[in-house]
Amino acid sequence: MAEQVSMHPGKIGPNTTISGREIETVYQPFDVAEMDYETHLGNPGEFPFTRGVHKEMYRKRLWTMRQFAGFGSAKQTNERFKFLLGRGQTGLSTAFDLPTLMGRDSDDQLSLGEVGRCGVAVDTLADFEILFDGICLKDVSVSMTINAPAAIVLAFYIATADKQGVPRDQLRGTCQNDILKEFHAQNEFVFPPKESVDLVTDTIEFCANEMPQYNPVSVSGYHIREAGSTAGQELAFTLGDGLHYCQQAVDRGLDIDSFAPRISFFFNSHNDFFEEIAKFRAARRLWAHYMKERFGAKNERSMWLRFHAQTAGCSLYSKQPYVNLMRVAYQAMAAVLGGCQSLHTNSMDETICLPTEQAVTLALRTQQVLAYETGVTNSVDPLGGSYMVESLTNQLEAEAREYIDAIDEMGGMIGAIENGYIRREIADAAYRYSQAVERGDKKLVGVTDFVSDDEDPIELLKIGNEVEQQVVADLQKVKAKRDDAKLSAALERITTDARAERNVMPALIEGAKAYATVGEMVGALEEALGRFDTGQIA
Repeated sequence: MAEQVSMHPGKIGPNTTISGREIETVYQPFDVAEMDYETHLGNPGEFPFTRGVHKEMYRKRLWTMRQFAGFGSAKQTNERFKFLLGRGQTGLSTAFDLPTLMGRDSDDQLSLGEVGRCGVAVDTLADFEILFDGICLKDVSVSMTINAPAAIVLAFYIATADKQGVPRDQLRGTCQNDILKEFHAQNEFVFPPKESVDLVTDTIEFCANEMPQYNPVSVSGYHIREAGSTAGQELAFTLGDGLHYCQQAVDRGLDIDSFAPRISFFFNSHNDFFEEIAKFRAARRLWAHYMKERFGAKNERSMWLRFHAQTAGCSLYSKQPYVNLMRVAYQAMAAVLGGCQSLHTNSMDETICLPTEQAVTLALRTQQVLAYETGVTNSVDPLGGSYMVESLTNQLEAEAREYIDAIDEMGGMIGAIENGYIRREIADAAYRYSQAVERGDKKLVGVTDFVSDDEDPIELLKIGNEVEQQVVADLQKVKAKRDDAKLSAALERITTDARAERNVMPALIEGAKAYATVGEMVGALEEALGRFDTGQIA
């Protein structure tokens, strides 16, 4: 095994970024003297895309305003979708509850108490039909934040579109479907790492053939950062995951240019304004070089790193929640100055409850003020050429390359997961940050400093037990009406195809149309793929 060397920056203090990167008092030309303009920057819309993937960026088209939404039943979430669309949102983003994320049905004993609490409860195709009732999937792009059972939920989405009569080649949107980051940070996995990646590769292959406008994977650094990583670690581990998915698809026989243009990314936009902007710019440059040099991509779109950003949930606090509005606004501006393609702004109340209509409207208005009032959309990459931003961009690129090289020496991402390397790096970074807060080096407004005992109360949105009871009752009605023979045949086909290492997406779509539940289809896959637990990580 290669020597495992930590490449984190030094001690976090008053003159460092929140990642511990030392910040100079002033930046001067010699800080970027080694940088060649054409090699490192170029123009927007030109390799290596440091300054943006589009020539005119927001001058021509704004980012998609995509607020995360999902709670309670499919009917309640459908109503929230329509509420947001009516207030100017330009794309839908779907949050699922914990049972769905873990591949369990609402009537599973382990689901009770969690149904609909932190996202929408989805059990069968019937829920998807309600979720998008009155919303034509041809007219709106839909993002779905789901991972372990992502292929199953994607099958529900496809089956819904089929029932609406929408051709698959017209479907637009994204399925997060990034299972590797679950092993790094979030722990919502079901199957072993290799078998999990095989399912992701199935979706990449299927979408390349039938859904050319759809993003089958959104490689996610967001949760890595939420778990406590530095900006450099978020960048490195996210790109490392993306490289692994690409390699698996190429090993299966797919041409890199047949699918890479539809690989998208999802990053955290945290508090350290300039470091975050530099991180996004470094990500684009790195991805372009890896696609061109490692995979031999010829299509320019394969080299584009298109990303969704979400403001940092872990930076929000229940104390003085109105202060969260300011945090989110600055984080959103960093994402826009960094060149995001879509953006979610967190609601001020998310650390206390599910977002209320008032809070989510203010979060959306934050993006709209940014887009239409601040003038930041008038020029592409307006901080390009800043000695500080360019220096930070170069540093982050170098740090990420070191991490990716180390992962390669461990045999790739699966090896790095199995020996616990990435988890240890993230845990160490989180510990250093918590120490900086405890020492007082990092001040948290309204939490560690400027504390007030006189806080204005805010409205809370709560999901009662009656929602769970109704969801379970509705599921029982769907189960009672199914064709048992058709259901059994569909579930058997899922297991057979998975065991034979055939692409399982057609079988999953058949299962969806037979109204098989998430839990039933996960069970059918588990018979062939096995189940994984954290005890198997070093």
